[in-house]
Amino acid sequence: MGKTRNQKFELSLIQLVPNMMTIAAICLGITAIKHGFEGKFQSAVQLILLAGVLDGLDGRVARLLKSDSKLGAELDSLADVLNFGIAPPFVLYFWALQDLQGLGWFSVQIYVVCCVVRLARFNVISKSDEEVNSNGYFVGVPAPAAALLVMLPMYFSFALDMVDFLPALAVCGHLVLVGLLMVSNIPTWSFKVVTTSPKNSKYFLIGFAVIGAAFLNYIWFTLIALCIGYILLVLFTVITGKAKRPIKI
Repeated sequence: MGKTRNQKFELSLIQLVPNMMTIAAICLGITAIKHGFEGKFQSAVQLILLAGVLDGLDGRVARLLKSDSKLGAELDSLADVLNFGIAPPFVLYFWALQDLQGLGWFSVQIYVVCCVVRLARFNVISKSDEEVNSNGYFVGVPAPAAALLVMLPMYFSFALDMVDFLPALAVCGHLVLVGLLMVSNIPTWSFKVVTTSPKNSKYFLIGFAVIGAAFLNYIWFTLIALCIGYILLVLFTVITGKAKRPIKI
């Protein structure tokens, strides 16, 4: 028999963990903006990166616990706007663009609008029955990757201990360019399209361990290398047309 109207559906506390992770990510993004305003730029960037880790895990945890919900999907989308569309350009603005006044703020607005448009497009597609790319490639640079890329000038500055690594105008141009890449139609690589044989899996795990160790010991240089590698991979995909088939390693 089905449940009566008076019977209530109940959730265990463990099923709320994905939403709690999303809310924690939102708190991290807000705190990152605060740290940027206070001039604590390295900690601001680290908080955004940590928010990105939680963003990558909350959906998978929800599927594992079978606690997917419309509320969780909306929370995740709003968290993406804050953590990838607002926090990174705001921190960049406090770091290098305040002296440009109107031009610096204009570049921040362009990036934020591009991110919002991208996420809105993604939400519309995910709620439709259309299959956009059967190979699993993204259309345009996804918001988390854009957030990682847009802070690249800061990584160089922290790694090389140079305050003015790039002119403010160059940072503005970089901010706008990454924003436009989010709403572009270029195919970009996704982990979802990567497959590997059991024979090669041990090499993949060793590589992951090496990257993890490098990240813990040389965070800024590792982030620079990851960003450059991602850019080269996108260029390779566009030039060679490899997005026509899945990647196998």
